[in-house]
Amino acid sequence: MCGIIGYAGEKNAVEIVYRGLINLEYRGYDSAGAAFGINGRTVVFKRQGRVEKLKPLLEGLASGIGIGHTRWATHGSPSDINAHPHTSGKITLVHNGIIENYSELKAELEKGGAVFKSQTDSEVIAALMSVYYCGDILGALYKTVKRLKGSYAIMAVAEGENVIAAARHKSPVVIGYGNGGYYCASDEPVLSGECGEVSFLKDGDFALIKPDGVRIFDGELRETERKKQKNLAQAGSLELGGFAHYMLKELRQSPAAVKNTVTAFAEAEDKIRGALSGVNRIIFIGCGTAYHAGLIGKIYVEDIARMPAEAETAGEFRYKNPIVNKNTAVVAVSQSGETADTLEGARLAKSLGARVIAVTNAPYSQLTRIADTVVPVCAGAEICVAATKSYTGQIAALYMLALLLAGKNAEGGGLSGLPEICKNVADGADVYALSRLCAFSKGVYFLGRGLDYAVALEASLKLKEVSYIPSEGYPAGELKHGTLALIDNATVSVFIATDKSLTDKYKNSVEQVISRGGIAAIITDIDELETAFKGRAHIIKLPCCRGHLSPLVTATAVQLLAYETAVSLGLNPDKPRNLAKSVTVE
Repeated sequence: MCGIIGYAGEKNAVEIVYRGLINLEYRGYDSAGAAFGINGRTVVFKRQGRVEKLKPLLEGLASGIGIGHTRWATHGSPSDINAHPHTSGKITLVHNGIIENYSELKAELEKGGAVFKSQTDSEVIAALMSVYYCGDILGALYKTVKRLKGSYAIMAVAEGENVIAAARHKSPVVIGYGNGGYYCASDEPVLSGECGEVSFLKDGDFALIKPDGVRIFDGELRETERKKQKNLAQAGSLELGGFAHYMLKELRQSPAAVKNTVTAFAEAEDKIRGALSGVNRIIFIGCGTAYHAGLIGKIYVEDIARMPAEAETAGEFRYKNPIVNKNTAVVAVSQSGETADTLEGARLAKSLGARVIAVTNAPYSQLTRIADTVVPVCAGAEICVAATKSYTGQIAALYMLALLLAGKNAEGGGLSGLPEICKNVADGADVYALSRLCAFSKGVYFLGRGLDYAVALEASLKLKEVSYIPSEGYPAGELKHGTLALIDNATVSVFIATDKSLTDKYKNSVEQVISRGGIAAIITDIDELETAFKGRAHIIKLPCCRGHLSPLVTATAVQLLAYETAVSLGLNPDKPRNLAKSVTVE
């Protein structure tokens, strides 16, 4: 959930770590800190709040080695004291993950005389390392992680040693090979422009990062190698490029995400077809936006391939005893490929004999290593916490997956004209008036049927994420079963309507809202609805794109609505409170 970075080499680690933390801020931004080796001492700087608060503290400093951390709090509220790095004795470290047995370890260490300053689980790791440290940082880290339960990506330094020791278990660590130095980080996009090649530690691995090279060890401290791979993240992917926010930039990149995903699917089609041979049932799992994409995938598989399909949140799937076998494909959807619950769900499915298909935007992630095959989403780096282009990329990938299951030609899949339609919506949909109504309402309800209902759930999530307005997504047919009690002149009901065969049903639902004094809005490509409610409801007219491809268009419209609502409230949609991009803790 947090972002970590380390560097050792000929360049100024202070500048590199600070720049890296700025680029990692999407992984957490309630506090930030860094530690550097200066004149044989480890000097620590940390502050509550955004990374930029560190800048005046670091001016004029130089070092050849450093580690940094930007935090998304799990244990202990955001504060200077709870910010990383944490120090105990000669050990200073940063940590991403969650230590489940930290309270027992803390009690044990306190009995031995340890004094803790923070309320974090991470400080326990530093204190335990300090107990084990006898001049060998790798040995101390090895003994420490043997005592830990939970997930961790750790980067540690010891005063007087010019080396970073790293370890990982269920939280990612990327090793970067650059000119004039070596890096370690939470993900590869932060190393774009710094490292042309990267390698990925496996669960249980350790690494020593020195100014003159990197050594990698397996779980028993046997020196090993991990394949170097091209860093696919583009150097400009972390820049705003003239946009006010990453959310708007990435929303506008959705057409390219769809186009690139179609191309990548065609290249991987034979492998995907082979992995699906003999499959007679599909289960989609994911969290948040990825789960909502899975709901669309379920409809696609049932409608197009006429195959039984289900969709479940990964956090529920992993704690049940699912009925799966060798003919079941569990399709795990995750933007980052590192979502903890999704990974555990995929591992469970595989242990029960199911085939695991990864749908992810991260080609080198943990999920891709678990899966039997990968359905690629090529949306590029996504910095805004709220998913936009990765969601539309997932929808395109799942549509082609359904075509493949149906034995139809997946190449293009009728998607060739969609990028231009999505672009027109992203550039030109007039959602400003509706966004103002949402911004000053006491609640917003998104309603739809079928595919439109699946998008309604995502629309509600987007609005909640970036504007903090209470919102729910409902099947339009359920409006009269309780939800009508909440309708008044301070609530907004947004109907997503693209199924022309259900026009009369939508008319009835909209009339029920209007007759009870509620504010109604319709996002639609159906002319009849526009005509029927002109002057009585707010209409967002979309280009015609009914059928299975409609979610690509409606998703773009509701994402833009959420963005405009947040901006009208003076909020930063890129960094919503309490949230982080990659949920690597359970």
